[in-house]
Amino acid sequence: MHIVVCIKQVPDTKIIKINPKTNTLDRRSAPAILNPYDAHAVQEAVRIRNKVGGTISVLSMGPPQAVAIIKKSIEIGADRGYLISDRAFAGADTLATSYALSKALEKIKLETPIDMVVCGKHAIDGDTGQVGPGIARRLDIPPVTNVIEVIEVNDREKKVVVKRKQMDGYQVIEAGLPCLLTVEKEVNEIEYAPMPNMIRAARYEPVIWSVNDLHDVDKTQLGLKGSPTIVGKMFAPPKPEGGKRLEGNTDEQVKELVSLLSEKKSLFNFSLKNL
Repeated sequence: MHIVVCIKQVPDTKIIKINPKTNTLDRRSAPAILNPYDAHAVQEAVRIRNKVGGTISVLSMGPPQAVAIIKKSIEIGADRGYLISDRAFAGADTLATSYALSKALEKIKLETPIDMVVCGKHAIDGDTGQVGPGIARRLDIPPVTNVIEVIEVNDREKKVVVKRKQMDGYQVIEAGLPCLLTVEKEVNEIEYAPMPNMIRAARYEPVIWSVNDLHDVDKTQLGLKGSPTIVGKMFAPPKPEGGKRLEGNTDEQVKELVSLLSEKKSLFNFSLKNL
């Protein structure tokens, strides 16, 4: 079985700041890390491979320094890594990103047929969750999103059974292989990397492709040219103001609270007569 995990290098959002002049993310203010959801995707691919056998490849699109997250994935347990890096990919939205990654996957598939593509639920810098399903649509394979457990992978019968998270519970789905899964953090726990993996990761050099290394690429669908998404404005939310302290006994506090909420239009069709 050949599993390909699509990964992304993102700024650590626990540290990143907003540029007050441009209202954009100041990516220089935070270290670049492997997207946490993608780390769980790699870990789940390792768990599946250890159970049914096979090979794990990781694929990323980004600048040359994105090699670091491929090395991190090798440390987790991936077997090999690919990076597509070219200025033609710069400024891509989710539509252009899914197009570029699908073209890279088509090239990987020529070397080794792909049985499953795994992605994190979303990237913490964009939070759209669109790239995974976009890749599946372009490759014409079924997407299964928000996976919290991979129950069974049957390579012989070419099927996978997963538990999928929903608002009011979960859903058990069977999908044919090849397919694409997007996983939640609940799908597993990231394990400590064994020393041999760490040594291999430090020495590993991934395959790096430019746009000219990919086949049958429409360059108008890449980067800014291929990105119809326009961000009108980005701003940091205002800092919360201090709350009002309610005085008096309980009944007086309740009445004052209702009055305050009514003024802020937080309550509708409510009368003090109901107290």
